[in-house]
Amino acid sequence: MKKTETELTETKITRLFKRACAEHLLLEDGDRVLVAVSGGKDSLELVRLFSRQMRIHKPRIEAEAAHVIMDNIPYETEREYLESFCNDSGIKLNIIHSSFDDSSADTTNAQQRKRKTKCFLCSWYRRKALFEYATSNGFNKIALGHHQDDFLVTFLMNLTFEGNAQTMRPSMKMRHYPITVIRPLCLVPEHLISSLAHLLKFEKQKTPCPYEEKSMRDDMTQIFRQIETLNPEARYSMWNAICNNTTNSDIAQESP
Repeated sequence: MKKTETELTETKITRLFKRACAEHLLLEDGDRVLVAVSGGKDSLELVRLFSRQMRIHKPRIEAEAAHVIMDNIPYETEREYLESFCNDSGIKLNIIHSSFDDSSADTTNAQQRKRKTKCFLCSWYRRKALFEYATSNGFNKIALGHHQDDFLVTFLMNLTFEGNAQTMRPSMKMRHYPITVIRPLCLVPEHLISSLAHLLKFEKQKTPCPYEEKSMRDDMTQIFRQIETLNPEARYSMWNAICNNTTNSDIAQESP
């Protein structure tokens, strides 16, 4: 029987997920994985992938999901939808609350002032809340939903603005926590996840963040799209460059 478009897309994503886990040794027997769920398409698909992964006997893993709510940011996802989505996938959803005081940011230094925007602080405290929850509840790994395009755009940004050819890593041990951050979607192009999200009718977040604005990353994403137009094989060349440039160190240089 001929496969549907949904089945074909799911097969491609699952194959790349399994390949990433095998090539980068992301999952091992006995792992307890906390899947970070923002409510976006990438983290929702990650929940579905881990739901299926838990039914596999080798490696034998456990997984739960976590959604962080920042109490002082009027940013909201449809919590009932997230709970229903995770429940239907057979994944327990944990709700974590956190907040921050942006008045504590150093305003005497221009670089610090730029760095400690609400977006930076929100991201920093979300990660901290995830790490602390995972540590306190016996999880040894946190799975984030960064796809291959995220890796490549970060690579371009660092190359252009920082003068180095570094990017995120598929696996990274945190320095100050007994946690390893893994990114099992590192080989999955964003367009596959977007297609599946459309086919399966994933719901989008309820209220966009009021502090969200067009960023340098958005501009670099558009440049990456132009590069792909010039050369459809560009992403594979860039990914090979990233792999060839990878150092032996997988320890995070900075963590909350």
